Amino acid sequence: MKPISYTIYTSTNELPKNWNETASGNIFLEKSYLKVLEKSAPTNMKCLFIGIFEQETLLGIVLAQFLEVNKLESFGERDRCIKTTIRNFVFKRFASNVLILGNNMITGQNMYAFNRVLDPRSISELLWQCSKEIVAYFKKKNTPIHLVCFKDFHQNEAVYLKKHHFKPLFHFDVQPNMVFELNPMWKQQSDYVADFSKKYRNQYKRASHKFTGITIKELGIDEILQHEERIYELYHHVAKNAPFNTFFLAKHHFSTFKKELSNQFLIYGYFFNEKLIGFHTLLLNGEILETYFLGYDKDLQKDKMLYLNMLYAMTEFGIKNNFKKIIFGRTALEIKSSIGAQPETMSGFIFHTNTFINRFIGKIFNQLEPKTVWQQRHPFV
Repeated sequence: MKPISYTIYTSTNELPKNWNETASGNIFLEKSYLKVLEKSAPTNMKCLFIGIFEQETLLGIVLAQFLEVNKLESFGERDRCIKTTIRNFVFKRFASNVLILGNNMITGQNMYAFNRVLDPRSISELLWQCSKEIVAYFKKKNTPIHLVCFKDFHQNEAVYLKKHHFKPLFHFDVQPNMVFELNPMWKQQSDYVADFSKKYRNQYKRASHKFTGITIKELGIDEILQHEERIYELYHHVAKNAPFNTFFLAKHHFSTFKKELSNQFLIYGYFFNEKLIGFHTLLLNGEILETYFLGYDKDLQKDKMLYLNMLYAMTEFGIKNNFKKIIFGRTALEIKSSIGAQPETMSGFIFHTNTFINRFIGKIFNQLEPKTVWQQRHPFV
């Protein structure tokens, strides 16, 4: 390659004109989505957009996020145990300033894109140098970076990167991304349900029966603004009760998303006795349907089987609109597998900027990443 340089942008208005072309159709790297991050990122997060230039030509783009962990109201309140206490202490004491190359808000390789195919050695070198440039950028601002994480590579990609500049870094696997490859023979929900084994057809029928009295409605921007406080309340309940969190969305995140992406971002409200009791969101990413954040009323979740019915509703949307697959993300692995999603292993790399602490990064990481024991379900067997 010819001489390489890196430009760090903090505003989407500064991005090169051909940024979207380099994004290669990944909506999570396009300007419209990056504007959402710029306008409504979590309060403890700053987003950086990096252009990699080969002489004067834009070769690649990278998304990075800086997290100030000490500003977080909670790391998640579902699990209260000694390990959780240790994890919270480790984060605040040794990793309060975290740099993530990638998108900490979603699952998948949404870190970078290049305008031509590059070999793993070149990719690892460019990403490694990119991280050094960002660390130096914050150092000039008297903000030391403690922990650097390269997030969400597919397993085979991680293996190749590990052979080159990522070799000294701690390589880890995280909770899998749950992906549902939709059968092209399914044209409507009944086709999908017909392929269930008896046990899972009965589960579908039971969930549908519990759902009686609830209506689902797509919300336009005016309705999102009307229900914004309630939407955030429902989201916040789910987020706060997750096993582990490093951010909380801004209250105006969903309305901002709708304003910026219009019909590519959909939010559906669940109403019972004319009250909003839940919502789910979808992002249309080419032939891929991306599920996003959701929320529900804690008092009605179990009785109405809200979460399971949301998963069925998202699947129905994917089938009716001819998407090839649905990305359900990580968390709630077992119930997602019960509707047909399959686990896809995701890997990452991490290091601490303190050389001494970095010697123990493997042990430290094991305190940061909660372990999940789950049983995969097979609804079509």
